Amino acid sequence: MDNNLLSAIETNWYGFVVSIFVFAILFLLARKRIGFGTRVLIGLGIGLIAGIFFQYFDLETKAISTFGSIYVSLIRMLVIPLVFVLVLNSISSLTNLEYLRKIGIKTFAWFLGTTGIASIIGLSVALLFNPGQGIQQDVPADFAAREIPTFSQVILDLVPSNPVNEAATGKVVPLLIFAIFLAVAIIKIGSKKPEAVKPVRDLIESLTLILHQVVKFIIRLTPYGVFALIAGITARYGWETLQELGSVIITSYVAMIIHFVLIFGGLVLLVAKVNPIRFFRKVYPTITVAFTTRSSYATLPVNLEVITKRLHVSPRIASFIAPLGASVNFNACGGIWPAIVAVFTAQVFGIDLNWTDYITLVLVSIISSIGVAGVPGPAVISTTVVLTALGLPLEGIAIVAGVEALIDMGRTAVNATGTAVTALLVANSEGEFDREAFNSNDDDDILLSTV
Repeated sequence: MDNNLLSAIETNWYGFVVSIFVFAILFLLARKRIGFGTRVLIGLGIGLIAGIFFQYFDLETKAISTFGSIYVSLIRMLVIPLVFVLVLNSISSLTNLEYLRKIGIKTFAWFLGTTGIASIIGLSVALLFNPGQGIQQDVPADFAAREIPTFSQVILDLVPSNPVNEAATGKVVPLLIFAIFLAVAIIKIGSKKPEAVKPVRDLIESLTLILHQVVKFIIRLTPYGVFALIAGITARYGWETLQELGSVIITSYVAMIIHFVLIFGGLVLLVAKVNPIRFFRKVYPTITVAFTTRSSYATLPVNLEVITKRLHVSPRIASFIAPLGASVNFNACGGIWPAIVAVFTAQVFGIDLNWTDYITLVLVSIISSIGVAGVPGPAVISTTVVLTALGLPLEGIAIVAGVEALIDMGRTAVNATGTAVTALLVANSEGEFDREAFNSNDDDDILLSTV
């Protein structure tokens, strides 16, 4: 034990020193009442600089990465109880099931519609940039394509069989469905015997308040976690990897930026009729956390706070859409990325695609985005489904694996932001969006005041 500790200190002491020094700076900035969002951006900037420095001098970053992993673990600690309690609280607070059906249809329509558009954008940008031309990459010897779950297996995986076991193994979608069943039962019984479900409603409301407070505790650590995560990621990838597959990275981020600006910005402006610049400024805590953690589930607590406190969407809409979006909304993972990898693979292996293939690609992307709900690694599974449907070699997935983590940062940011957009659109259509509060500048740093 002592030897391991001494070895860790000897090989990682500079990582510890840098981390503690940066943490002290961020802590002092917090004491000086510097805005939460500003501190997150400062942490991200310092992380980039530190990562480049560590990578250039080939220094060990395990100490810094450990701090980042601790932050992600603390956020993931909240996911299962947060999803279960919030969905239960959101739906059980409704007075009729017709309202649930209506917002459910609208939510899935926006999720799938924007995923289809994302696929078209990814396909168009890939055809314009030709990311696979001139690329010569060897397929890794240990590459093994992931097996596509059968339709029956997908359905069975979504149906809850043992809620306790599914909570323990981190299966969010079955737990979400179980919470919906419980909430609907509470509504039905409550309509006839309100006194019978009152203790349960009070317990759910109390748990919701307690979990919100725990979320605030964890959110305080975001600037520190962002620094550690971005430093570790930046140090991990050298210029060689970026140069070899730079065209794939550029193509992916151009497509994601277009989707961000034109689709998300356009929907916010034309449908919700709010200033898109103001919208993006309000959701940037979600964007930052999603970008650095690369996990929609890890971003869920922050996204929920952003949707309710900064976008001013009603809690019952936000509590329904945010957990659902973290599970099934894959604009980038199920739309943009499979389209780009498909075009890349076709070009690398000299396979021509026609208009029929392009139409198939878009339709399969939409369908597969539903089918991978709750499946680990949804981007890989969606891409596997698309390549298989087009008859393309699955080795294309292995070729781009070297830079996928870098692209996954942007993919997660797009997915999480898409959930916030959907919540705003649905709330606006249901009259549960406080437009006046949204247009106020008083809450631009609301996360700081609430934590």
